[in-house]
Amino acid sequence: MKRIILALGLLTILPSLMCEGSAFAQNRKVRTSGNPILPEFHADPEVMFSHKTNRFYIYSTTDGVPGWGGYYFTAFSSKDFLDWHHDGIVLDLGTNQVPWAKGNAWAPAIMEKRGDDGSYTYYLYYSGHDTKRNRKSIGVAMADTPIGPFYDLGEPLIYTRPEHVDGGQQIDVDVFNDPVSGKNFIYWGNGYMAVAELGQDMVSIDTTTIKVITPDGGTLQDFRYREAPYVFYRKGIYYFLWSVDDTGSPNYHVAYGTSSTPVGPIIVAPEPVILQQDPKNEIYGTAHNSVIQVPGRDDWYIVYHRINKNYIDKKMGPGYHREVCLDKLEFDKDGWIKPVTPTTTGVPGVTVHLPRKNR
Repeated sequence: MKRIILALGLLTILPSLMCEGSAFAQNRKVRTSGNPILPEFHADPEVMFSHKTNRFYIYSTTDGVPGWGGYYFTAFSSKDFLDWHHDGIVLDLGTNQVPWAKGNAWAPAIMEKRGDDGSYTYYLYYSGHDTKRNRKSIGVAMADTPIGPFYDLGEPLIYTRPEHVDGGQQIDVDVFNDPVSGKNFIYWGNGYMAVAELGQDMVSIDTTTIKVITPDGGTLQDFRYREAPYVFYRKGIYYFLWSVDDTGSPNYHVAYGTSSTPVGPIIVAPEPVILQQDPKNEIYGTAHNSVIQVPGRDDWYIVYHRINKNYIDKKMGPGYHREVCLDKLEFDKDGWIKPVTPTTTGVPGVTVHLPRKNR
């Protein structure tokens, strides 16, 4: 009889102990991803959710090499943001895998495309050193899985500046599928932001649609455009994010604007700076980002790199000793992006449940 009474008593007490806001709930330890989320040095992270594997993937510049001389891209994957598995090298510019480029493998972008037959193709866009032209150019490689093997097109996709643009490099590519029109767009540019429509084959561009949409004005303290365009769509608004200042500067940060179309014009946000350094917590150079929405939910996250705090001195090469981090991205009631707090704790894990027809 005493055991029955005790059990009934526990059933009465436990709900109050477990409710949010109780002392018990507040003392529970919630596991988080921690920052950085990847081992060693990586930069320019591109994040994607694959509907084929039901996993998140990050592709990045391999960092820690003087002169930004990394020559291959790797992939890391996770089902929940907490544990990231190293899936190996997916494209190597140090071999004949990419005949037109050697080294300076920078800033990849990825797109997953599902065919009418249910099969998936993955398109990896990136910049490398074009040996024929002795400049940075943008290429594309294809695969049947998110981790390859990827097969390069065999020649660069973009190798010249847009008309009337005098300076800057053909680097920092981004690709975007417009959910309104169904069209695919490619963005790129250091010193300028350009956009063009991708062809149906995803490995060509319609050169008649090339347009320069660089945000005007600003200073290095707020929104002067430098590089790393990134575009996403939410609730009728096209968001354009970009990096300000130099990648080796502690001041390297993210600004943004919005548009009613995927090709601009871009209206700089009233409060444009959304991610910047926090010296008090030894967090520096927070920029070159991508953004991910958890499928099926209005939950958003920003993936970015920061300078490793032990290499912040200019003599230590801060520009190529960077690490990848992940934090929450939130919006106010009017759709403006709230300033992101860069953390060392990262984010709690996520769970994705998709209908079978979408996988």
